[in-house]
Amino acid sequence: MTKGALVAKMINLQYEAPDDTLRQLVSSFYRFDYTGNALREVERADRAQFRITLSGEGRYRFSDIEVPAFPVTVIGPSTKSFEALSDGPISIFGWGMLPAGWAALMGAEAANWIDKAFDARQVFGDSIMELRDRLIALNEPVQQFKLANEAAAEIYRAVDGAPFEFTAIVDRWLVDDSDPDVDSLISESGLSPRQLERMTKRYYGMPPKKLARKYRALRAASRIAHGDSLDDTELGLAFYDQSHLTREIKQFTGLTPGQLRAGKSALTKATMAGRGALGGKVSPLISDS
Repeated sequence: MTKGALVAKMINLQYEAPDDTLRQLVSSFYRFDYTGNALREVERADRAQFRITLSGEGRYRFSDIEVPAFPVTVIGPSTKSFEALSDGPISIFGWGMLPAGWAALMGAEAANWIDKAFDARQVFGDSIMELRDRLIALNEPVQQFKLANEAAAEIYRAVDGAPFEFTAIVDRWLVDDSDPDVDSLISESGLSPRQLERMTKRYYGMPPKKLARKYRALRAASRIAHGDSLDDTELGLAFYDQSHLTREIKQFTGLTPGQLRAGKSALTKATMAGRGALGGKVSPLISDS
């Protein structure tokens, strides 16, 4: 059995769609369990994450900067792949923060937090540890998902001013076109190029052109990982050539198309499979990329 296959047997990643009241704020809930020894897995670029360490200790490596997995960690939007590391078994419960959810929860410029992780107690104080204690006490994922929906609804109760209309326009733009054109988003939003860039950086962490590149690459990576060929498809034709496709996928997933097909990252494979299973329950921007 290969090393990747062994790691895959030690990883269990479960996903759950949020309740309807949270669909514009939370992408999905998840529980990650690893039962082996040393873990070093690549994580693809993603939206912001809220993660609670239930047991064990871990770390995240962004380029050459290593950050511990705090008892409760907030990871800002990522513009490139990063690494998840642990020296032994670890369990984490978390959820993805949609851009409107980031705005409602953090009220901070997302661009200032790209490719970074920090202790959530900086924002919530020690009170957030009560949620961690309750999740640990429940232990069973089904009960934890139920509690997380209730807790997130309470955390996100103050959503006045959340940019629901703007993020709905941007998300639709990302979903509807395999190679999103910034000019069409300018037209749809009614904003000037400068206003649009300022707002996407504020809520998504990056300007619209890079945002389009990110989700184009993630959609292509998901298709490749599921064994699909992009030859002569609309999505495949969005890239200039094979080398362009490889570069873009490598930047945003940390893997080449060949490595994705071979399932070289057990965590990436589990992530794509878990989110894909949520199809029809969440936005295609979540389940298809």
